[in-house]
This record gives sequence, C-alpha cells and structure tokens, in this order.
Amino acid sequence: MILEPQLIVELALLGLTTGFLAGLLGVGGGMMMVPFITIILSGRGLSPDLAVKMAIATSMATILFTSLSSVRAHHKRGAVRWDLVKGLAPGIVLGGVIASLGVFALLKGAWLALFFAAFVSFSATQMFLDKKPAPTRQVPETVGLVGAGGVIGFLSGLVGAGGGFVSVPFMAWCNVPIHNAVATSAALGFPIALANVVGYVISGQGLQNLPPHSFGYIWLPALGVIACCSVLTAPWGAKAAHKLPVKPLKRVFASILYLLAAYMLYRGLTTV
Repeated sequence: MILEPQLIVELALLGLTTGFLAGLLGVGGGMMMVPFITIILSGRGLSPDLAVKMAIATSMATILFTSLSSVRAHHKRGAVRWDLVKGLAPGIVLGGVIASLGVFALLKGAWLALFFAAFVSFSATQMFLDKKPAPTRQVPETVGLVGAGGVIGFLSGLVGAGGGFVSVPFMAWCNVPIHNAVATSAALGFPIALANVVGYVISGQGLQNLPPHSFGYIWLPALGVIACCSVLTAPWGAKAAHKLPVKPLKRVFASILYLLAAYMLYRGLTTV
C-alpha cells in the first residue's frame, strides 16, 4: 500500500480540516477522520470490518498530536479548566484501556460503525437543541468526575474520537461555559488518546491481512501525514472558538456530527 501523490493530498486535506475542527470544537477531529479513513482504506482493498477498526485506531492516534497543538492555544487564553482535567483524567485512562484492550478487539467493525452512528447522533441532538442546564447544577465531586471520565474514555475508545462529543455536553450540563468546555475537552484529548492507542497497539498485534506499515490497528502512513497537517491548523480553530457566540458554535458542532453519523450508519448496515 504505497502512498501515491493523490493519497497524500487526501490525507493532508483531512488533517488540515480536522485540525481546525479540533481547535474550534474541542472534539479532537476524530468524528471526521473515522468516516474518511474508512473510505480510504476500504477503497484500497481492506475488508469492511478491518477498515473501520483501523480507521478508529488511526484517528485516535492523530489526536495525540492535535490535542497538544490545540490545548496550547486554548491555554494561552486561560480557557482550560485544569481542575476538571485533573479530576476526569484517571477515569478516562481506565475507561480507555478497558475499551481498547478488550471490547474493541471483540466487536465486529460493523457493530462499531453502528455504535458510532447512534451515539454521535444522540450527542448531536443534545447540542442542537441547546437545552439549558438547571442553574443550580454544578460539577460533581471527585468520585463523580472519575466515573464521568471512565464513561468518556470508554466511549471514545469505541469510536476513535477525542471525547469532545461526550465531555463538551457533560461540562455544559454542569454549567461550565461552552468556551471553557471546548478548551478543557481539547486538553482531555491527550490522556484519552494515549490510553486508547496503547490498547489498540497491543490488541492488534499478530493480526493477519494488515496493510503495510501498520502498528497494531494503527496505519502509520495516515497517522504521519494527518498529524503533521492537523497541528498546523488546530491553533487557528482555537482562535476562532473564542470569537464565535455560543449558539452557532453548538449548531456547527451538531451539524457536522449528523452528517458523519449518517455515513457510518450506512457503513454499518451494509456490512453487518
């Protein structure tokens, strides 16, 4: 599987776009990468099951780089709630390891695609409706944060996303201002990605029919191109996030998620 010029251009455009979205929406770009990497790998002869799994794992690996670039820009503006990062991170690591080392390897790619579509659609609806949390609702204490982190890490591991599709609505539900929620979600992307990538590499060892230059479930050529491009545009997205009003930011988030959920629903239904 040689990286011909057309493929390099496709991956570069994907990296530039998802990097901007990572900074803008705090979603790590995984919501967009998974469908497109699935298309690219399927078009190069991989089975639908393996293509979905490698797309999820490769997408998560790129978030290691995108999150660092994005959070740096948010931190300069003082928008990251590091107290929430500290509280959520232990649960995120535990949930991510459970998902990527166990459940991910056991589930078929088609079921992962359907799960991706269902959960992303739910998240998009919550954001699009812009439901207001109760004014008295606050961020939970330590035990509650660890539990929430576990859910975020586990779900992220199954769909290859940086957790923003869960953590942003969760923090908004707890009356954390949306710009702080987006910035904090970007910071959470790194522990989410690190825990899950380790699991994808271990669980993918010894698999047959992997494309050349694979490391477990991770396709290294795509990781290299996308990561190099995404870190360039993530700071631009972070800058834009601090200039946009709250409601349009949520609507942009939701609209993108609906489109990508529809594609993954199609993939899941046609390969079950």
